[in-house]
Amino acid sequence: MRNARYVVLGLARPGRRWLSAVGRWAAAAALPVEFLPCPSSSELLTRVDSGRVFSAALLDGDLPAVDRDLLAALREAGITPLVVRGTRPERDWTGLGTVAVLSATFAPEDLLTTLAAHASMIDEGLARSVPAGQVRTSFVVPGRVAAVCGTGGSGASTAASALAQGLMADGRYGRPVLLADFCRRAEQGLLHHARAPLPGVLELLEAHRHGLPSDEQVLGLTAPVARRGYRLLLGLRAPHHWTMVRPRSLAAAVASLRHVFPVAVFDTDGDFESEEEAGSVDVEERNLLARHPTQRADVVFVVGRPGMKGLHSLARALGDVRRLGVDVDRIVPVVNLAPSAPQARADITQALGRLLAEAGTGPAPRPLFLPECQVEAAFQAGQALPAPLPALLVDAFAVTLQRTRAGLHLPARPVPEPVRPGALGVPGVEGRHA
Repeated sequence: MRNARYVVLGLARPGRRWLSAVGRWAAAAALPVEFLPCPSSSELLTRVDSGRVFSAALLDGDLPAVDRDLLAALREAGITPLVVRGTRPERDWTGLGTVAVLSATFAPEDLLTTLAAHASMIDEGLARSVPAGQVRTSFVVPGRVAAVCGTGGSGASTAASALAQGLMADGRYGRPVLLADFCRRAEQGLLHHARAPLPGVLELLEAHRHGLPSDEQVLGLTAPVARRGYRLLLGLRAPHHWTMVRPRSLAAAVASLRHVFPVAVFDTDGDFESEEEAGSVDVEERNLLARHPTQRADVVFVVGRPGMKGLHSLARALGDVRRLGVDVDRIVPVVNLAPSAPQARADITQALGRLLAEAGTGPAPRPLFLPECQVEAAFQAGQALPAPLPALLVDAFAVTLQRTRAGLHLPARPVPEPVRPGALGVPGVEGRHA
C-alpha cells in the first residue's frame, strides 16, 4: 500500500513518559506511525466517530475511563485496543477486551512488534468500514430470565416479588432465585424495608465496568429475603442515576446474574422507546435497564388492571413489548385485581383482544388473572406473599417455557369446549361427554 502507516490514538494522564515518547518517535519517522494523542475519552470517542480509519489505540491502564464500554466501542469500530500498564493493581485486561498489554517502559521495537501482530496499516485512501459488533462474554449464560413490567400502579412490582417467591418454593429451576429491581424509579427497597445503605445495581455495573467479578462477589451484592426465600438486588437510588448505566457494562452484568442464578426475575419499567422511535439516543439509554433484560427474557409478564383505563394501558404496554421484538409466545398478559366471576373474566379477555386487534398488535395471548389478595399487609409485616399469587405466576412461567421450547402455540390453560344440546353422539364430538 502506498503511504501506508499505523494510525494510532493515544489516551493517558498528562505527564506519562510513553505518551511523549511515542509522539517523538512518530514525528522523527522512527516508526511508520501517525500518533494522535487525545486529552480525554470524549475526544477519543469523537475521533472514533469522525469517519476516519484508525489502526489502534494506546490506553493508560490507570485511567478509570478505560473500561469495558470504551474498549468495546474501539473494537466495534475496528480499532485495536492496547493498554499500557500503570501503577494501579492489574486488571483482567483480556477479559475486558484488550488485545495486548505493554509495559510503561516499552521500546519502539516493542510497539512496532505489537502493532504488526494485532493491527493493520492504513492507506490514506482507505474508506472507513465499521463492523457491526456484538457484546461478547467469556462465560456461558445458562440461567432463565423472567421480566415483569407494567404501567404505574398496575402491581408489576408485587407480581415480580410473588413470582420470585413462587419459583423458590417450586424448586424446579434451582436455587437461589434472584429478584432484581431494574426500574428507573426503583421501589423494591421500600417494599422490602431496605433502610441501610446496601449495594445494588450501580455497584454491580461498576464491578463489570472494570473487570469480571467472581460468582461470590456478584452474590455478595444481593441481600437474602428470609420470609420469601429469594435474594434481592436493589435498584437505582435515584431516577437520574440512569445516566451511570452503560450498555456493555449492563450486558456483562446481566450475563453474570444469569450465570450465578438459575432464575432471575427482573422488575422493569414499561418504557422501551429506542433511538429509532424517539429520535434521541438519550431516550434509548434512559430505557436500557428495561430494554435489555426484557429483550432477553424467556418469559415476559405484562401487568395491568381491569376497567376501561386499565385494559387500555395493558393493551398499549403489550404493543410496546411486541415492538421491542419479543415474540408473542413469550408474553403473558396479567390482569391484576381481577374479578372472580367467569363471565367478567371472559369479557375482559374479549375486550383486550379487540383493543389489540384495533392497534394492529397481533394475536392476543390468553391473560392470567390474579385475584385480589392482602399483599399490603404482607409487605408491611415482611411476610410471605399470600396464595394463590405465587403459584399462579409460576404455573404461567412453566407453561410458557414449555410452549416456547417445543415451538408450539398452545393456550396457557385448557379451554373447555361447549356442547350443544343434542350434540352428544354426533360425529366430531366424541369424547366430550362426561
